[in-house]
Amino acid sequence: MGKALDGIKILDFTHVQSGPTCTQLLAWMGADVIKVERAGEGDITRGQLRDIPGVDSLYFTMLNHNKRSITVDGKNPKGKAILETLVKHCDVLVENFAPGALDRMGLTWEHIQTLNPRMVVASVKGFGPGPYEDCKVYENVAQCAGGSASTTGFDDGPPLVTGAQIGDSGTGLHLALGIVAALYQRNTTGRGQRVLAAMQDGVLNLCRVKLRDQQRLARTGVMDEYPQYPNGKFGEAVPRAGNASGGGQPGWILKCKGWETDPNAYIYFIVQAPVWKDICGVIGRPEWLTDPRYATPKMRLPHLMEIFGGIEEWTRTKTKFEAMDILNQHDIPCGPILSMKEIAEEPSLRKTGTVVEVDHPTRGKYLSVGNPIKMSDSATEVTRSPLLGEHTDQVLAELGYGAEQIAALRAEKVI
Repeated sequence: MGKALDGIKILDFTHVQSGPTCTQLLAWMGADVIKVERAGEGDITRGQLRDIPGVDSLYFTMLNHNKRSITVDGKNPKGKAILETLVKHCDVLVENFAPGALDRMGLTWEHIQTLNPRMVVASVKGFGPGPYEDCKVYENVAQCAGGSASTTGFDDGPPLVTGAQIGDSGTGLHLALGIVAALYQRNTTGRGQRVLAAMQDGVLNLCRVKLRDQQRLARTGVMDEYPQYPNGKFGEAVPRAGNASGGGQPGWILKCKGWETDPNAYIYFIVQAPVWKDICGVIGRPEWLTDPRYATPKMRLPHLMEIFGGIEEWTRTKTKFEAMDILNQHDIPCGPILSMKEIAEEPSLRKTGTVVEVDHPTRGKYLSVGNPIKMSDSATEVTRSPLLGEHTDQVLAELGYGAEQIAALRAEKVI
């Protein structure tokens, strides 16, 4: 059975994380991704955070599965000719260079259009058009500028960034969707188009509930599902809400058995209205059912910390998995705090391909994330990342270069 993106060729000018996330996802879905790198060096992440000397880092390998790598000196006229041939040969060009870098390479949108009017040119940038569009952006900068950091953490502490790479990988996922949509539209128009995913925009899209709350706060001056209610103070901007849920279902992280020595012996517990009776029964608090303070969800809101304190007395007598087993029997929403070690060792995630083991010729076996999107007619096989320039000869032969021409290019250090 074929893949969803069989026949689509991607010219991959991306590096580090945001762009490679995008192109790896397209490769997992069947696109032929040709990663263009500098000879002798390649993507900077090949050498970053190495755990084995002289071997491609996990940072690189986990972002570049299922791709082919070629090396080309784009500053050399013959190298530029190769790049232009690739533009004619491919369907999509993806880049996350600094603003203006593609133009300086001679690959302006107008020139690409003359070479291949069907090409989709997709870019990750830090900011969209505006006062900061020329600024350099990294993951944590995007989280701060996109509204995430200001709303993460506890009210008595500083803003916090999240461990989820919502700036880099999150924007890469947005860009992949834009590319697929542009390819679909090309079926009707016959034309390519430019696709832009700005990191600030991507982070904000993932923080939309906080923009919702900003408008609610401006209108009412208070938000009763936030931990600042009823005794704290609200300012003009959405405050940090600790572990409170952003979706209207009151939730909090509670200690479980073993929390004194295990930093992840915790569970997320949601006090959902339809199972309030079950919650009271499970934790042995039947008196809460007749307590007038707890009679309705709205009346419970000012007392949430007291309620969670009472629930925690019960969760501290159970491991997080024991608590999960009991609570799920009653459809009480909850979730264990899983460490990366626990996730890596979870058999069900291996079975579904969410976590995969990959064999690399110089690194050996390692774990990586697999395709998070499962398609019934387009199964994903995760293959290893390419060695630097591993497919240069192969790709050039596909472009019509003969063996002698390839040898000459190598002798001249064009490839």
